Amino acid sequence: MTANETLKIVSQQWCNLSDLMKLANVGRNTALSIKKSIKDSLLDQGYYVPNNAVPMKEVVKYLNIDINYLESRINKIGG
Repeated sequence: MTANETLKIVSQQWCNLSDLMKLANVGRNTALSIKKSIKDSLLDQGYYVPNNAVPMKEVVKYLNIDINYLESRINKIGG
């Protein structure tokens, strides 16, 4: 997946299972496990999380996605 594709996905507010599979480069079962881990953590903190998605901000944090680096790669390639 390219930096552009990654940034397009992480620019969304919510992350569904399909997006999580792409970002983490994992299969369905592993993505479900990651989603459950993120959701459980948020529920423990007292947040409400819908069943079908988790906040993208938490996915970026969990997967340690460096948005600044991706943007710099795009700028370097494009300019």
